[in-house]
Amino acid sequence: STLLRVLAGFEQPTRGTVMVDGQPMNGLAPYDRPINMMFQSYALFPHMTVEQNVAFGLKQDGLPKAKIAERVAEMLALVQMGRYAKRKPHQLSGGQQQRVALARSLAKGPKLLLLDEPMGALDKKLRSQMQLELVNIIERLGVTCAMVTHDQEEAMTMAHRIAIMDAGEIRQVGTPDEIYEQPNSRFTAEFIGQVNLLEGVIVDDEKDYITIRSPAMESLIRVGHGVTGYEGMAVALALRPEKLVVSADEPAQPFNKVSGIIEEIAYLGSHSVLHVKLVSGQHLLANVANSQRWASERFTWNDRVWLSWHDLAGVVLNS
Repeated sequence: STLLRVLAGFEQPTRGTVMVDGQPMNGLAPYDRPINMMFQSYALFPHMTVEQNVAFGLKQDGLPKAKIAERVAEMLALVQMGRYAKRKPHQLSGGQQQRVALARSLAKGPKLLLLDEPMGALDKKLRSQMQLELVNIIERLGVTCAMVTHDQEEAMTMAHRIAIMDAGEIRQVGTPDEIYEQPNSRFTAEFIGQVNLLEGVIVDDEKDYITIRSPAMESLIRVGHGVTGYEGMAVALALRPEKLVVSADEPAQPFNKVSGIIEEIAYLGSHSVLHVKLVSGQHLLANVANSQRWASERFTWNDRVWLSWHDLAGVVLNS
């Protein structure tokens, strides 16, 4: 949120330059920047109608009335709020208020739109619907958008690129796929989604794979993609729960397998999350798809199971 305030001009950076479309913004007042901001609270003027709210910024710029009316109608049509133009904010639902706030933010044609947790006040079902609507509108207009959110799922759904921030520093920038599948540190791996971390040391570094010995497992771990390291190097293998295969019988493969006892089961509808305690005492999470209403082999509490994974399933972290 502090970064958004710096971009908008509400805070001045202690060093560095804010550039928008190649132009420096440092020293420019918020109202002189080609930037608009949409707040979580929407900040609609309660005494104004929907169309008056959308027209506010255009009137401040001194545009002709005919041009203002045309632009307001265009924006309300874009967010499907044309028939509510004469209503006041208190006569609208949360989702409708959000659409009006978005229309007002876009009315002046900003080069950069800032969104500060825009879905925070909506319930989960409406939030999921509005995420896709917002992405569609922004893509149709071609406006660059920077959004702050603490909802990882929201970021993965809406963004072309994600920046993971910690204590004011950017830890990793990438597409949702890159952030999730190729985290560059333990912080990123643990911040986005659920992850299992297996600590160990490299015992063999071959051309096509490395081998890791972990105190959490009896078998060795083999990783078969683009990893180099010296023998004895301490690393951690990050494994997403959905990458693990759960079976009652021991897999035939010599690597990447471990047994344990199911201690907890979280039923989440489409899948269940198994909390498996290994002999070493470490816990691993494994997702099991609930593809049938009545499964012939459904795992339950205190079952002994085997967890295994492909040698390309994990990511080696040394940061």
